[in-house]
Amino acid sequence: MAFTLVKNATLIDGNGGAPLQDAVVLLKDGVIKAVGTANDVPQVNGEVEVLDAQGGYILPGLFDTHVHMMFEQEDYGKKFQTPFSYNFYKAMDHFKRTIETGITSVRDAGFTDVGVKQAVEEGLFVGPRLQVSINPLTITGGHGDSWTRSGIDLTSPTYPTMPSGIVDGPDAIHQKVREMLRAGADIIKVHATGGVMSPTDHPEFTQFSQEELEIIVREAAFRRGVKVMAHAQGAEGIKNAVRAGIISIEHGIYLDDEAIELMIEHGTYLVPTLLAPVSVLEQFENSTAIPEHAARKSREVIDIHRESFTKAYRAGVKIAMGTDAGVMAHGTNLRELGLMVEGGMTPMEAIVATTKTAAELMGWEDKLGTVEAGKLADLVIVKTNPLEDITSLEDKTNIVTVIKEGKVVKDTRKEAAVTVG
Repeated sequence: MAFTLVKNATLIDGNGGAPLQDAVVLLKDGVIKAVGTANDVPQVNGEVEVLDAQGGYILPGLFDTHVHMMFEQEDYGKKFQTPFSYNFYKAMDHFKRTIETGITSVRDAGFTDVGVKQAVEEGLFVGPRLQVSINPLTITGGHGDSWTRSGIDLTSPTYPTMPSGIVDGPDAIHQKVREMLRAGADIIKVHATGGVMSPTDHPEFTQFSQEELEIIVREAAFRRGVKVMAHAQGAEGIKNAVRAGIISIEHGIYLDDEAIELMIEHGTYLVPTLLAPVSVLEQFENSTAIPEHAARKSREVIDIHRESFTKAYRAGVKIAMGTDAGVMAHGTNLRELGLMVEGGMTPMEAIVATTKTAAELMGWEDKLGTVEAGKLADLVIVKTNPLEDITSLEDKTNIVTVIKEGKVVKDTRKEAAVTVG
Protein backbone atom coordinates (compact mmCIF):
# COMPACT_ATOMS: atom_id res chain seq x y z
CA MET A 1 0.00 0.00 0.00
CA ALA A 2 1.29 3.47 -0.89
CA PHE A 3 2.28 6.09 1.63
CA THR A 4 -0.05 9.07 2.03
CA LEU A 5 1.47 12.46 2.80
CA VAL A 6 -0.87 15.08 4.23
CA LYS A 7 0.71 18.49 3.70
CA ASN A 8 0.13 22.25 3.61
CA ALA A 9 -1.53 22.52 7.02
CA THR A 10 -1.24 23.73 10.57
CA LEU A 11 -1.26 20.83 13.03
CA ILE A 12 -3.12 20.92 16.35
CA ASP A 13 -1.94 17.53 17.59
CA GLY A 14 -4.20 17.01 20.66
CA ASN A 15 -1.43 17.34 23.24
CA GLY A 16 -2.28 20.96 24.04
CA GLY A 17 0.97 22.51 22.83
CA ALA A 18 1.50 25.25 20.27
CA PRO A 19 0.24 24.44 16.76
CA LEU A 20 2.85 23.32 14.24
CA GLN A 21 3.00 25.47 11.11
CA ASP A 22 3.75 24.00 7.67
CA ALA A 23 3.00 20.55 9.07
CA VAL A 24 3.03 17.25 7.24
CA VAL A 25 1.80 13.85 8.41
CA LEU A 26 2.94 10.64 6.76
CA LEU A 27 0.54 7.66 6.79
CA LYS A 28 0.84 4.04 5.75
CA ASP A 29 -1.27 0.93 6.38
CA GLY A 30 -3.68 2.87 8.58
CA VAL A 31 -0.95 4.12 10.94
CA ILE A 32 0.83 7.45 11.37
CA LYS A 33 4.46 6.90 10.36
CA ALA A 34 5.90 10.38 10.89
CA VAL A 35 4.85 13.89 11.91
CA GLY A 36 6.75 17.12 11.44
CA THR A 37 7.42 19.85 8.92
CA ALA A 38 8.15 19.35 5.25
CA ASN A 39 11.86 19.57 6.02
CA ASP A 40 12.09 16.95 8.77
CA VAL A 41 9.73 14.14 7.72
CA PRO A 42 11.88 11.32 6.32
CA GLN A 43 11.95 10.60 2.61
CA VAL A 44 10.35 7.32 1.59
CA ASN A 45 10.90 5.03 -1.34
CA GLY A 46 8.04 4.15 -3.61
CA GLU A 47 4.70 5.67 -4.44
CA VAL A 48 3.40 8.51 -2.26
CA GLU A 49 -0.12 9.88 -2.50
CA VAL A 50 -0.22 13.55 -1.59
CA LEU A 51 -3.26 14.96 0.16
CA ASP A 52 -3.11 18.75 0.10
CA ALA A 53 -4.84 20.24 3.15
CA GLN A 54 -4.99 23.55 1.29
CA GLY A 55 -3.92 25.66 4.23
CA GLY A 56 -6.34 24.07 6.66
CA TYR A 57 -5.88 22.72 10.16
CA ILE A 58 -5.19 19.09 11.02
CA LEU A 59 -6.74 17.69 14.22
CA PRO A 60 -6.72 14.16 15.61
CA GLY A 61 -9.87 12.16 14.98
CA LEU A 62 -12.40 13.52 17.48
CA PHE A 63 -14.23 11.63 20.23
CA ASP A 64 -17.69 11.78 21.74
CA THR A 65 -17.69 9.70 24.92
CA HIS A 66 -21.47 9.76 25.48
CA VAL A 67 -23.74 8.98 22.53
CA HIS A 68 -26.81 6.87 21.75
CA MET A 69 -26.28 5.83 18.15
CA MET A 70 -29.44 3.73 17.84
CA PHE A 71 -31.97 6.46 18.45
CA GLU A 72 -32.79 10.10 17.89
CA GLN A 73 -35.63 12.06 19.46
CA GLU A 74 -38.76 12.14 17.33
CA ASP A 75 -42.49 12.64 17.64
CA TYR A 76 -43.99 9.90 19.81
CA GLY A 77 -46.76 9.21 17.28
CA LYS A 78 -44.18 8.48 14.61
CA LYS A 79 -42.14 6.39 17.04
CA PHE A 80 -45.15 4.18 17.86
CA GLN A 81 -45.75 3.48 14.16
CA THR A 82 -42.14 2.65 13.28
CA PRO A 83 -41.33 -1.07 12.93
CA PHE A 84 -38.60 -2.13 15.34
CA SER A 85 -36.15 -3.30 12.67
CA TYR A 86 -36.42 0.03 10.82
CA ASN A 87 -34.39 1.65 13.61
CA PHE A 88 -31.27 -0.27 12.59
CA TYR A 89 -31.42 1.22 9.10
CA LYS A 90 -32.06 4.71 10.47
CA ALA A 91 -28.98 4.33 12.65
CA MET A 92 -26.79 4.01 9.56
CA ASP A 93 -27.55 7.67 8.86
CA HIS A 94 -26.77 8.55 12.50
CA PHE A 95 -23.33 6.98 12.05
CA LYS A 96 -22.75 8.79 8.76
CA ARG A 97 -23.67 12.19 10.18
CA THR A 98 -21.46 11.59 13.21
CA ILE A 99 -18.29 10.64 11.35
CA GLU A 100 -18.79 13.50 8.89
CA THR A 101 -18.40 15.92 11.80
CA GLY A 102 -14.91 14.50 12.37
CA ILE A 103 -15.88 12.18 15.24
CA THR A 104 -14.13 8.89 14.56
CA SER A 105 -14.57 7.24 17.99
CA VAL A 106 -17.58 7.08 20.31
CA ARG A 107 -18.60 5.47 23.56
CA ASP A 108 -22.23 4.42 23.29
CA ALA A 109 -24.09 5.00 26.54
CA GLY A 110 -26.99 2.71 25.80
CA PHE A 111 -29.14 0.80 23.30
CA THR A 112 -26.55 -0.06 20.63
CA ASP A 113 -25.76 -3.76 20.50
CA VAL A 114 -22.63 -5.67 19.60
CA GLY A 115 -23.96 -6.59 16.14
CA VAL A 116 -24.04 -2.92 15.13
CA LYS A 117 -20.50 -2.50 16.41
CA GLN A 118 -19.42 -5.56 14.39
CA ALA A 119 -21.09 -4.20 11.25
CA VAL A 120 -19.03 -0.99 11.50
CA GLU A 121 -15.82 -2.91 12.21
CA GLU A 122 -16.38 -5.14 9.18
CA GLY A 123 -17.19 -2.22 6.88
CA LEU A 124 -20.85 -2.93 6.17
CA PHE A 125 -21.39 0.80 6.65
CA VAL A 126 -19.18 3.75 7.59
CA GLY A 127 -19.13 5.18 11.07
CA PRO A 128 -17.00 5.87 14.12
CA ARG A 129 -15.45 2.98 16.03
CA LEU A 130 -17.46 2.02 19.10
CA GLN A 131 -17.39 0.98 22.68
CA VAL A 132 -20.87 -0.26 23.64
CA SER A 133 -22.58 -0.50 27.03
CA ILE A 134 -25.60 -2.48 25.68
CA ASN A 135 -28.39 -1.44 28.12
CA PRO A 136 -27.95 0.83 31.16
CA LEU A 137 -28.71 -0.66 34.57
CA THR A 138 -31.60 1.11 36.29
CA ILE A 139 -33.98 0.57 39.20
CA THR A 140 -37.71 0.04 38.80
CA GLY A 141 -39.22 3.50 38.44
CA GLY A 142 -35.86 5.12 37.85
CA HIS A 143 -34.15 6.76 34.92
CA GLY A 144 -34.27 4.13 32.22
CA ASP A 145 -37.68 2.81 33.26
CA SER A 146 -39.99 4.68 30.92
CA TRP A 147 -43.26 3.30 32.26
CA THR A 148 -45.71 6.19 32.41
CA ARG A 149 -48.60 6.75 34.77
CA SER A 150 -50.99 6.42 31.87
CA GLY A 151 -50.02 2.74 31.90
CA ILE A 152 -48.15 2.99 28.61
CA ASP A 153 -44.61 1.65 28.85
CA LEU A 154 -42.20 3.49 26.57
CA THR A 155 -39.15 1.54 27.77
CA SER A 156 -37.03 0.34 24.87
CA PRO A 157 -37.79 -3.27 23.86
CA THR A 158 -35.42 -6.10 24.69
CA TYR A 159 -34.11 -8.84 22.39
CA PRO A 160 -31.37 -11.49 22.60
CA THR A 161 -28.41 -9.09 22.49
CA MET A 162 -30.23 -6.31 24.37
CA PRO A 163 -31.29 -7.68 27.80
CA SER A 164 -33.46 -5.52 30.03
CA GLY A 165 -31.53 -3.09 32.20
CA ILE A 166 -34.09 -2.91 35.01
CA VAL A 167 -32.73 -4.53 38.17
CA ASP A 168 -33.40 -4.27 41.90
CA GLY A 169 -31.31 -5.46 44.83
CA PRO A 170 -27.73 -6.71 45.32
CA ASP A 171 -28.33 -10.34 44.35
CA ALA A 172 -30.00 -9.48 41.06
CA ILE A 173 -27.29 -6.97 40.19
CA HIS A 174 -24.61 -9.69 39.91
CA GLN A 175 -26.64 -11.49 37.27
CA LYS A 176 -27.59 -8.31 35.40
CA VAL A 177 -23.97 -7.21 35.01
CA ARG A 178 -23.12 -10.69 33.74
CA GLU A 179 -25.95 -10.50 31.22
CA MET A 180 -24.59 -7.23 29.82
CA LEU A 181 -21.09 -8.68 29.60
CA ARG A 182 -22.44 -11.81 27.92
CA ALA A 183 -24.19 -9.57 25.39
CA GLY A 184 -20.87 -7.93 24.52
CA ALA A 185 -20.62 -4.82 26.71
CA ASP A 186 -17.27 -3.03 26.52
CA ILE A 187 -18.29 -0.85 29.45
CA ILE A 188 -21.13 -1.10 31.97
CA LYS A 189 -23.49 1.87 32.20
CA VAL A 190 -25.51 2.47 35.36
CA HIS A 191 -28.07 5.11 36.26
CA ALA A 192 -26.95 6.31 39.69
CA THR A 193 -29.64 9.02 39.78
CA GLY A 194 -32.82 10.07 38.09
CA GLY A 195 -32.79 12.22 34.98
CA VAL A 196 -34.37 14.88 32.83
CA MET A 197 -36.07 12.61 30.30
CA SER A 198 -37.50 9.95 32.66
CA PRO A 199 -41.21 10.36 33.46
CA THR A 200 -41.40 9.40 37.14
CA ASP A 201 -38.20 10.63 38.80
CA HIS A 202 -36.00 13.73 39.14
CA PRO A 203 -32.29 14.35 38.45
CA GLU A 204 -31.59 14.66 42.19
CA PHE A 205 -33.20 11.30 43.09
CA THR A 206 -30.61 8.72 44.12
CA GLN A 207 -30.74 5.28 42.49
CA PHE A 208 -28.78 2.29 43.77
CA SER A 209 -26.92 2.34 47.07
CA GLN A 210 -23.15 2.71 47.22
CA GLU A 211 -23.02 -0.99 48.09
CA GLU A 212 -24.93 -1.88 44.94
CA LEU A 213 -22.69 0.34 42.81
CA GLU A 214 -19.62 -1.34 44.32
CA ILE A 215 -21.04 -4.72 43.31
CA ILE A 216 -21.41 -3.48 39.73
CA VAL A 217 -17.83 -2.20 39.67
CA ARG A 218 -16.41 -5.41 41.16
CA GLU A 219 -18.44 -7.73 38.96
CA ALA A 220 -17.42 -5.89 35.80
CA ALA A 221 -13.76 -5.85 36.83
CA PHE A 222 -13.67 -9.50 37.91
CA ARG A 223 -15.15 -10.74 34.67
CA ARG A 224 -13.19 -8.83 32.06
CA GLY A 225 -11.54 -5.77 33.63
CA VAL A 226 -14.45 -3.73 32.30
CA LYS A 227 -15.00 -0.20 33.66
CA VAL A 228 -18.29 1.39 34.72
CA MET A 229 -19.77 4.74 33.68
CA ALA A 230 -22.53 6.38 35.70
CA HIS A 231 -25.37 8.63 34.64
CA ALA A 232 -25.24 10.75 37.79
CA GLN A 233 -26.88 14.14 38.18
CA GLY A 234 -27.72 14.59 41.89
CA ALA A 235 -24.89 15.19 44.38
CA GLU A 236 -25.55 12.14 46.56
CA GLY A 237 -25.67 9.76 43.61
CA ILE A 238 -22.51 11.30 42.16
CA LYS A 239 -20.63 10.77 45.42
CA ASN A 240 -21.89 7.20 45.73
CA ALA A 241 -20.63 6.49 42.22
CA VAL A 242 -17.21 8.05 42.79
CA ARG A 243 -16.68 6.24 46.08
CA ALA A 244 -17.69 2.97 44.40
CA GLY A 245 -14.85 3.31 41.89
CA ILE A 246 -16.84 4.27 38.77
CA ILE A 247 -14.57 5.75 36.10
CA SER A 248 -16.75 8.60 34.81
CA ILE A 249 -19.65 10.74 35.92
CA GLU A 250 -22.02 11.49 33.06
CA HIS A 251 -23.78 14.89 33.23
CA GLY A 252 -22.82 15.85 36.80
CA ILE A 253 -25.51 18.51 37.06
CA TYR A 254 -25.61 19.03 40.83
CA LEU A 255 -21.91 18.84 41.71
CA ASP A 256 -21.11 20.13 45.18
CA ASP A 257 -17.65 20.83 46.63
CA GLU A 258 -17.39 17.41 48.28
CA ALA A 259 -18.26 15.63 45.04
CA ILE A 260 -15.61 17.62 43.16
CA GLU A 261 -12.99 16.86 45.80
CA LEU A 262 -13.84 13.17 45.63
CA MET A 263 -13.57 13.16 41.84
CA ILE A 264 -10.11 14.71 42.00
CA GLU A 265 -9.03 12.28 44.73
CA HIS A 266 -10.25 9.22 42.79
CA GLY A 267 -9.19 10.46 39.34
CA THR A 268 -12.81 10.30 38.15
CA TYR A 269 -13.64 11.86 34.80
CA LEU A 270 -16.53 14.23 34.17
CA VAL A 271 -18.40 13.86 30.89
CA PRO A 272 -20.54 17.01 31.10
CA THR A 273 -23.01 16.74 28.16
CA LEU A 274 -23.85 20.45 28.50
CA LEU A 275 -25.68 20.28 25.19
CA ALA A 276 -28.26 17.76 26.39
CA PRO A 277 -30.66 19.93 28.45
CA VAL A 278 -30.14 22.87 26.10
CA SER A 279 -31.18 20.70 23.16
CA VAL A 280 -34.15 19.20 25.01
CA LEU A 281 -35.55 22.68 25.62
CA GLU A 282 -34.90 23.76 22.02
CA GLN A 283 -36.75 20.71 20.70
CA PHE A 284 -39.67 21.25 23.06
CA GLU A 285 -40.08 24.78 21.71
CA ASN A 286 -39.80 23.72 18.06
CA SER A 287 -41.30 20.21 17.80
CA THR A 288 -43.51 17.62 19.47
CA ALA A 289 -40.61 15.26 20.24
CA ILE A 290 -40.16 16.26 23.89
CA PRO A 291 -42.67 15.67 26.71
CA GLU A 292 -43.53 18.55 29.02
CA HIS A 293 -41.90 16.93 32.08
CA ALA A 294 -38.53 16.84 30.28
CA ALA A 295 -38.79 20.48 29.22
CA ARG A 296 -39.69 21.53 32.75
CA LYS A 297 -36.70 19.71 34.24
CA SER A 298 -34.38 21.08 31.52
CA ARG A 299 -35.36 24.66 32.38
CA GLU A 300 -34.60 23.86 35.99
CA VAL A 301 -31.11 22.46 35.43
CA ILE A 302 -29.46 24.35 32.54
CA ASP A 303 -27.88 27.13 34.61
CA ILE A 304 -27.03 24.80 37.50
CA HIS A 305 -25.40 22.40 35.06
CA ARG A 306 -23.20 25.12 33.57
CA GLU A 307 -22.16 26.35 37.02
CA SER A 308 -21.24 22.83 38.13
CA PHE A 309 -19.14 22.33 35.01
CA THR A 310 -17.27 25.56 35.63
CA LYS A 311 -16.58 24.65 39.27
CA ALA A 312 -15.30 21.22 38.28
CA TYR A 313 -13.11 22.62 35.51
CA ARG A 314 -11.57 25.28 37.75
CA ALA A 315 -10.89 22.69 40.45
CA GLY A 316 -8.99 20.46 38.03
CA VAL A 317 -11.42 17.59 37.45
CA LYS A 318 -10.51 15.58 34.33
CA ILE A 319 -13.06 16.42 31.62
CA ALA A 320 -13.81 14.37 28.49
CA MET A 321 -16.19 15.58 25.80
CA GLY A 322 -19.57 13.88 25.57
CA THR A 323 -22.92 15.10 24.32
CA ASP A 324 -25.76 12.58 24.82
CA ALA A 325 -26.22 12.60 21.02
CA GLY A 326 -29.52 10.98 20.17
CA VAL A 327 -31.15 13.25 22.70
CA MET A 328 -30.15 15.88 20.14
CA ALA A 329 -29.60 15.26 16.43
CA HIS A 330 -26.57 13.20 15.51
CA GLY A 331 -24.05 15.32 13.67
CA THR A 332 -24.60 18.37 15.90
CA ASN A 333 -22.17 17.00 18.51
CA LEU A 334 -19.52 19.71 18.18
CA ARG A 335 -21.84 22.34 19.63
CA GLU A 336 -20.63 20.91 22.95
CA LEU A 337 -17.19 22.48 22.49
CA GLY A 338 -18.64 25.98 22.33
CA LEU A 339 -20.58 25.35 25.54
CA MET A 340 -17.43 24.06 27.23
CA VAL A 341 -15.61 27.24 26.25
CA GLU A 342 -18.50 29.33 27.53
CA GLY A 343 -18.08 27.40 30.78
CA GLY A 344 -14.45 28.51 31.17
CA MET A 345 -12.26 26.25 29.02
CA THR A 346 -9.94 27.67 26.41
CA PRO A 347 -10.51 26.44 22.85
CA MET A 348 -7.32 24.36 23.11
CA GLU A 349 -8.52 22.76 26.34
CA ALA A 350 -11.83 21.90 24.69
CA ILE A 351 -9.97 20.23 21.82
CA VAL A 352 -7.79 18.25 24.22
CA ALA A 353 -10.95 17.13 26.07
CA THR A 354 -12.32 15.93 22.72
CA THR A 355 -9.16 14.08 21.73
CA LYS A 356 -6.41 13.13 24.19
CA THR A 357 -8.46 13.11 27.41
CA ALA A 358 -11.37 11.31 25.77
CA ALA A 359 -9.00 8.64 24.43
CA GLU A 360 -7.58 8.19 27.94
CA LEU A 361 -11.06 7.75 29.39
CA MET A 362 -11.84 5.05 26.84
CA GLY A 363 -8.50 3.28 27.41
CA TRP A 364 -7.37 3.99 23.84
CA GLU A 365 -4.63 6.52 24.56
CA ASP A 366 -1.97 4.16 23.21
CA LYS A 367 -3.46 4.24 19.72
CA LEU A 368 -5.68 7.32 19.39
CA GLY A 369 -6.30 10.84 20.66
CA THR A 370 -3.16 12.60 19.40
CA VAL A 371 -1.34 12.92 16.09
CA GLU A 372 1.86 10.99 16.80
CA ALA A 373 3.95 8.37 15.03
CA GLY A 374 2.73 4.87 15.81
CA LYS A 375 -0.90 5.81 16.42
CA LEU A 376 -3.83 4.96 14.18
CA ALA A 377 -4.24 7.35 11.28
CA ASP A 378 -7.38 9.18 12.38
CA LEU A 379 -7.19 12.77 11.15
CA VAL A 380 -9.59 15.65 10.56
CA ILE A 381 -8.85 18.61 8.29
CA VAL A 382 -10.85 21.77 8.97
CA LYS A 383 -10.95 25.01 6.97
CA THR A 384 -11.08 27.39 9.92
CA ASN A 385 -8.82 27.93 12.93
CA PRO A 386 -10.72 26.40 15.88
CA LEU A 387 -8.42 28.16 18.34
CA GLU A 388 -9.75 31.49 17.11
CA ASP A 389 -13.38 30.39 16.83
CA ILE A 390 -14.25 27.04 18.38
CA THR A 391 -17.86 27.37 17.22
CA SER A 392 -16.68 27.22 13.59
CA LEU A 393 -16.53 23.43 14.09
CA GLU A 394 -20.32 23.38 14.43
CA ASP A 395 -20.60 24.09 10.69
CA LYS A 396 -20.05 20.76 8.96
CA THR A 397 -18.93 22.54 5.79
CA ASN A 398 -15.80 23.53 7.71
CA ILE A 399 -15.00 19.84 8.33
CA VAL A 400 -13.54 19.21 4.90
CA THR A 401 -11.70 15.89 5.26
CA VAL A 402 -12.09 12.98 7.67
CA ILE A 403 -9.64 10.06 7.71
CA LYS A 404 -10.24 6.94 9.80
CA GLU A 405 -7.36 4.44 10.01
CA GLY A 406 -5.83 5.88 6.87
CA LYS A 407 -9.02 5.72 4.77
CA VAL A 408 -10.62 8.95 3.59
CA VAL A 409 -14.29 8.75 4.59
CA LYS A 410 -15.19 12.36 3.80
CA ASP A 411 -13.51 14.85 1.47
CA THR A 412 -15.09 18.09 0.30
CA ARG A 413 -11.91 20.05 -0.51
CA LYS A 414 -11.84 21.99 -3.73
CA GLU A 415 -10.00 19.95 -6.32
CA ALA A 416 -10.01 17.13 -3.82
CA ALA A 417 -8.40 14.56 -6.08
CA VAL A 418 -5.30 13.05 -4.46
CA THR A 419 -2.11 13.48 -6.48
CA VAL A 420 0.48 10.72 -6.76
CA GLY A 421 4.17 11.49 -6.65
